[in-house]
Amino acid sequence: MTELPLAPAAKPARPYFSSGPCAKPPGWAAENLATESLGRSHRSKIGKARLQYCIDLMRELLRLPDTHRIGIVPGSDTGAFEMAMWTMLGARPVTTLAWESFGEGWVTDAVKQLKLDPTVLRADYGQLPDLAAVDWATDVLFTWNGTTSGVRVPNGDWIADDREGLSFADATSAVFAYDLPWDKIDVATFSWQKVLGGEGGHGVLILGPRAVERLESYTPAWPLPKVFRLVSKGKLAEGVFKGETINTPSMLAVEDCIASLEWAKSLGEGGLIARSDANAAALDRIVAERDWLGHLAQDAASRSKTSVCLTVAGADEAFIKTMAGALEKAGAAYDVAGYRDAPPGLRIWCGATVDTADIVALGPWLDWAYEVAKAG
Repeated sequence: MTELPLAPAAKPARPYFSSGPCAKPPGWAAENLATESLGRSHRSKIGKARLQYCIDLMRELLRLPDTHRIGIVPGSDTGAFEMAMWTMLGARPVTTLAWESFGEGWVTDAVKQLKLDPTVLRADYGQLPDLAAVDWATDVLFTWNGTTSGVRVPNGDWIADDREGLSFADATSAVFAYDLPWDKIDVATFSWQKVLGGEGGHGVLILGPRAVERLESYTPAWPLPKVFRLVSKGKLAEGVFKGETINTPSMLAVEDCIASLEWAKSLGEGGLIARSDANAAALDRIVAERDWLGHLAQDAASRSKTSVCLTVAGADEAFIKTMAGALEKAGAAYDVAGYRDAPPGLRIWCGATVDTADIVALGPWLDWAYEVAKAG
């Protein structure tokens, strides 16, 4: 029988490396959440005030111009992005970009559900499609940061200033972790369970002025369920973007998001981005020091700084399962196996709610888990 390696002495203080829902902010405690809105109607004065405050904090932290509206919507990032697709697509041809699982999901919706016959630009996991090949006379759908592949668009330079179509950015693991060029984004969606470490179930929809113009000038050919309806009597339902949600939100989840946003505000401008950058750099050093560990995204310019996907030399799905299981059983790292549709590997969340010291402490535990898996 092969002798198992000796486990490292020190563990990450907070071994939460899941890519969604992600680690809570440092110092988070349920008893610290504000409770005045709990048990109250979201339509009450306090309910609407807290929802509006949540929106105001997001606007401040994202430095979002007044031209863009922010709405809290049902169904997490998926619900927000599908709301955008169902209400705005069909007015002109569509291009969809896919280099990971969620991008492929939007392709499926466009092709099989909305039957739009889009142009599809694909790339394998770890790669980006040719962004220069995008036709901006079309509406363009893409993920800013591919959570399941660890690949992101490097910047917004490839998005045409004089575009005729709308840019639809699924930015769920990018918002708050990158300095996004809002003049290039007509529609953005995210869920606060990612970089903010909030609870699941709610999405955020950000609309630029060109998206609002589309909503008010175009009526889709297909029926829209109530939770997707953003227009009333030909005009944008402005209340949705002032905290008057389409359906009943969880005020507990809203208060949790507010707590994360207030923590983020306390870090100062750029604080969330700086923490994500430091975490990604620490993990880069761990990878560079190990010949059996690599990045799925080869190009550093398009490598995610949040959902970092790693390759393990010679590993198959069973090997990764053994590694991840050993780390979880030891209480050293939770939820680090790669996404089920991705090539076998590890995925380490490096977003702002993770402490860099815990990334550093993870390195020896990855060595240990690798040896455990090799021992069988």
